[in-house]
Amino acid sequence: MSDEHRKAFVAESEEGITELNNALLALESDPNDAEAMDSIFRTAHTLKGNGAAMGYDSVSNLAHEMEDLLDEIRDGDIEITPDLMDLLFDGVDYLGAMVDDIADEGDTDLDASGIEADLRELIETGEIPGAGGDASDSGSTTSTDDTAETTADAASDTADDANDAGDADDSDDPDESSVDDGEADEEPAEDIELPEALAEVELDTGHAVFRATVGLGDSAMQGVDAIFVLQALDDAYDSFITDPDRETVEDGEFEETFDLYLIDSSQEAIQSGLSSLSKVESVTVTQITALVDEPMTASAAAEIGVTQSADDDDATDETEADDSETESQSTDESDESEDGDNESDDSGGRSTPNRSKKDGTNIASVRVDVDQLDELYSLVEQLVTSRIKLRREMEAAGMDSDNLDELDKITANLQNTAMDMRLIPLSKIVDTFPRLVRDVARETGKQVNFSVSGEDIELDRTILTEIRDPLIHILRNSVDHGIEPPEKREELGKSPTGSVSLTATRERDHVTIEVADDGGGLDPEMLKDKALEKGVKTENELELMDEQEIYELIFHPGFSTTEEVTDVSGRGVGMDVVHNTVKQLDGTVSVDSELGEGTVVRLRLPVTVAIVKVMFVEVGGTEYGIPVKNIAEVTRAKNISMTTGKEIIKHDDDIYPVLRLSDVLDEPSSVNGDGMLLRIRDEKRKVALHCDQVIDQEEVVVKPLEGVLSGIPGLSGTAVLGDGDVVAVLDVVTL
Repeated sequence: MSDEHRKAFVAESEEGITELNNALLALESDPNDAEAMDSIFRTAHTLKGNGAAMGYDSVSNLAHEMEDLLDEIRDGDIEITPDLMDLLFDGVDYLGAMVDDIADEGDTDLDASGIEADLRELIETGEIPGAGGDASDSGSTTSTDDTAETTADAASDTADDANDAGDADDSDDPDESSVDDGEADEEPAEDIELPEALAEVELDTGHAVFRATVGLGDSAMQGVDAIFVLQALDDAYDSFITDPDRETVEDGEFEETFDLYLIDSSQEAIQSGLSSLSKVESVTVTQITALVDEPMTASAAAEIGVTQSADDDDATDETEADDSETESQSTDESDESEDGDNESDDSGGRSTPNRSKKDGTNIASVRVDVDQLDELYSLVEQLVTSRIKLRREMEAAGMDSDNLDELDKITANLQNTAMDMRLIPLSKIVDTFPRLVRDVARETGKQVNFSVSGEDIELDRTILTEIRDPLIHILRNSVDHGIEPPEKREELGKSPTGSVSLTATRERDHVTIEVADDGGGLDPEMLKDKALEKGVKTENELELMDEQEIYELIFHPGFSTTEEVTDVSGRGVGMDVVHNTVKQLDGTVSVDSELGEGTVVRLRLPVTVAIVKVMFVEVGGTEYGIPVKNIAEVTRAKNISMTTGKEIIKHDDDIYPVLRLSDVLDEPSSVNGDGMLLRIRDEKRKVALHCDQVIDQEEVVVKPLEGVLSGIPGLSGTAVLGDGDVVAVLDVVTL
């Protein structure tokens, strides 16, 4: 078994287990939900077949027992009860643990015989082992015929899924074997006129004439941008023709696009080359002569195979029709394409009427190992650092180059592409939360409705991975501490069933995640008492705190409002982890609450990490960085005044205290004059930072502080500059 097949099995199984959990939750909520039952049965059936095909018998056997039980439930022979659902959820947990083992070790030795025996006993007796009750209406058992039929089904499924797990590159399909990717270049399009200037130009073997229609987008200097494009082509081609003529193009006197006529051996090479130019927004490349087998003039090449056959036209129509149907389908749905192969074989090698010539070759997406993504991102970070180093060296030498500007734009596009590749929808972790809330509610005797919105919003993989555990802590607290027991809620005039919601919204480069409950809320007086009891704050400090600051006491390590320690929560761990994790990700966390009405915990996180624009300042001869997104204004420090012994500045009738970085960072100020002031954005912190001078601003790779260095007030990370210097990046909020 190849490593790729194992990874594909693990990925598909993990998705299936999440689907099982959520479908079981839907069935538990509504035992008559036929759609949920079908989804559960279908997913268990797939897990069984895939496990058998891959040789993971323990996965297949457990999924088989679950499928048999679900068949009894679907037929109405066994009643859905809380104990029954617990048993099914236990089975899903075992499957999940097995898949985790396979992902980590390549196989699993987890013994699931106990849960399998419990499932089989329930099927045969209608009673849940240890529950002491009858879970069935009729107490019927699975007959020998049923078992034989199930075994036959399993054998059939195994054979089918083994085919699915086979080599996807096996090209026995007559349709596919007749398609050659290179033929697209050999079939020139119809009715395209060859420019007279190219008629007598001789084409080398394997070359053709191509027309590229180039668009520069919304350009303020269309002619200048066009010059950059044509200069790049001068380096790549001995000659080419423009339409309109070159002078007109360089003057920018064309409507949105202009045409290029190029001699090359590959349409893809032209497309790729032109698309890589930062000035170019759109490119359409069309072949206008045949690829020649021997040297000849362009006009002679244009007479070869200019007209496509009627069959080719039909195939093109079919391809266009089929593309619209297949774009939304996953490339993993290989069983459908294999069915198509069988139909083709039955027809004696003839193409089926609706079959696209692209079937099997038009791959819409690929699975990439996360380690490869991380490696790519690391290389992009190194490229950014090298670009900064190159620019600094050229500036020091008094040199300037348009090529360096071009490199800046290409690098920026590469950064954006690499970042986008790392973005993963929030659903990747949120889809497991309904099961979590269900289990905590059942453990604590609560009744809870849980809802999620905004799960399609995407975040960087690192952020998503790091934020999973904090969200779990918050959700556990919402159910355990927030939602009251059903009887108490009824006494308070509330519905016995509480509500917990997780909502995600995106605003520019940040995502806000809110976890809200309609429980008892936080009691400020109780929080004060606990703070005094634990020595977290003094009475004088508490008197000066506003309500928001009092709520945020829950983020103090070891701070808990619960009187009883349970398996769910109450040990004073969790919310401090939330605060520290979010802070390390350059995010913020806040709490709003109303006694008796509920609580909202709000996390604000960046969409991506690492590469940010930083303004570099000098303090006492040392360089520091401040994220540009935090800075509202940079001015000369001329209008500093004193009030109550402290330095301030005024801006738009607002007062901002002045924080001298030389004092905060214990650096001897080297400024003789006024220095510079950086007024920070109000939403971050109402303060103006004083430094000796502002050096410049650039995009850099910022590494968060780790280990014993993490959590140091005033520091958010470090940036490595092109010359190898490491510069501290300041956190303006905690400075």
